[in-house]
Order: sequence, then structure tokens, then C-alpha cells
Amino acid sequence: MNLHLLIPDLFWPDALQQNIYDELSTRHLETLLSKSISSTNPIHEMEAWLCQQFNIAQQQNNWPIAPIMLHTDAPDLAKASKDFWMRADPVHLRIEQNHIMLADSQAFQISEEEANELTQDINHNFSHDGFTFSSLRPDRWYIRLPAMTEMHTHTLSQVTCKNINNFLPSGADSILWHKIFNEIQMLLHEHPVNQARESHGELTINSIWLWGGGNMPQFVRSPYSHVWSNNDFPRALALANGTSHSRLPTDADEWLMTGPTGDHLVVLDSLRGKAQYRNAYDWRETLKVMEQNWFAPLHTALKEGKINQLTITALNEISSRDFSLTRSDLWKFWRITKPLSIHSRKH
Repeated sequence: MNLHLLIPDLFWPDALQQNIYDELSTRHLETLLSKSISSTNPIHEMEAWLCQQFNIAQQQNNWPIAPIMLHTDAPDLAKASKDFWMRADPVHLRIEQNHIMLADSQAFQISEEEANELTQDINHNFSHDGFTFSSLRPDRWYIRLPAMTEMHTHTLSQVTCKNINNFLPSGADSILWHKIFNEIQMLLHEHPVNQARESHGELTINSIWLWGGGNMPQFVRSPYSHVWSNNDFPRALALANGTSHSRLPTDADEWLMTGPTGDHLVVLDSLRGKAQYRNAYDWRETLKVMEQNWFAPLHTALKEGKINQLTITALNEISSRDFSLTRSDLWKFWRITKPLSIHSRKH
């Protein structure tokens, strides 16, 4: 049985903040990384990495996240639709000096009623433009178009807690969508939903983020026999491919009790939001829990031969690194165990 762990932000994104690793006990993780053979890949976003693993090609320089996500958010549409779909997720923008910073739905709650009211008003004001907004989930909105738009966008995870000026859409149709983007902001600014949110001290939904556009890929091929994740995108890929999928178990011991055989992908993405929002304390505490619940039992399972090969893919803001090892690698004494801070500096 082979196991592939996908772990976004396993290493803290700020390379200058090395003291974050001080007194952080991750002996089992450090052993697994140190005994492995590592390689680097330029693909660094979780969605892009997953698309690449499932043999999905870019469309107009975009990963077609939106049509794939229909498999979880609107299965009937996923089966029947040949239209172009794009994500248009609700976000909060805040002006800071000469920057416009973006917060995604990790930073706020939005109800189904609020989402429906906002998208209905957007549709009412833009019905003549030939597209339809849908809030298939309160925090996941979609635009449906009859034809592909020529525009390169950036994933929401790329721009979360970043200056959006560096990530605005580009391409032949981008001028039109910049105009729509600005008009929607004006509509949302004075919207009763946002006035009510502001009066309650909640972040307003004052913009959308366009990304992940495309048509449904014709072929989705999975290298895995089973996908384990609490994130909906890996699950949507599994559904599109017909691959078995499950929610993430509590820990590796529970996962091992299922008697897994074949090739498994386990997505551990609980560090991702903490790193994006630079929440150092919670990032450290989450990594401690992962050390106890996942890395320690998987280290033992590898030593006992329950796992043939273990691969850890660590994503950060510029690249991804694969750490692969087998049981025999654990006994290679010349591969000295190095602290996590040393591994982080190699990015």
C-alpha cells in the first residue's frame, strides 16, 4: 500500500521568521523528511497541484476548478452542462494605504439567505449581459456563461490576504470583466445585506473574486484508488473520476484500521488557513496535533511494513517539494535527522 500526503503550508511561509520552529517538537515528521529523497516542483497551489495529479489541462491558462466543483455543489448540472463556468466567490476587500487586501470566507460567515439575496440582486442588475450568478453554496458562487471567456485569473487561495492589485484578471476579455467587477462592488457597497452586517459588526461582502473558469474536462484520470479529504475540491475530483473518496479520519490510527490497500491520497490542509492569515500560534498548535495524530503513527506503520511507500508533498507560496521514502530508507543512518527549520530553508 502506498500513501501520498498532501500538506499545504507544512513550512511557515515567512522564511525570515525562523523562531516559529523554536521548541516545536516534531521528531517523527523530522525523521520522515530527513530519511526521504526530495524533489522540487514549480506547481505550488493546492488546486493546481491536484489538477496536475488528475491529468487535467489548463484552459485559457486557467485551471477549470468551477466546472469540476459542480460535482459536489450541483451534481445534476455537472452531468448535463456544457456551458462555461467560473467561480465568483464572495469576499471582503479592505483598503490599506495603497493596497487593497482580500479576505475570503475563512474570515467571515455568510448565510444562505444573505447569499441568495445578494446574487439575486446581481442577476437583476446584470441580466442583459448574458450570464447568470448562482450561490450554489453560501460561500461559493458561480457564473454560468454560454461561451468561454478569454481571461487569465488567479485562484482565490493565491490572493487571500494579499494585495489584489497584483492578481487582477488579464487577457482579451479582462477589460469587460474589470468593468463588471467594479459595478458589482458599487452594487454591494450600499446593499441592505451589507448595511445589516455592518450594523452587527460583521465584515461586509463588498466584492467577488473571479477565478477557476472553464468547461468540464472530458477526461479526469486518477492515479489513486482512494482519496481522503475534508476539502471539497479533492472530493469533487474523485467524483468526476469515479474514484472512491471519504472524509478525513480523525487520525492515522483510525485510517490504518480501515485496512487500506492500493494507492491513497490523504489531504491534510488544516495548516493552510493559519498560514494564509499569518496566525503563527494556531499554525504551531495545529502542527503539534498533526505530529501526534498523523506523523507519529505513520512513522510507526512505515517501520512495521504496513506502508510500502510514503510520499509527503509540502506546498508553499513558490513551489512544492516531494519527500518520498520506503521502510528501508529509515535505516540509512547517513541520512542524519535534521530539524524542521533546516528543511524549511530549502524552499
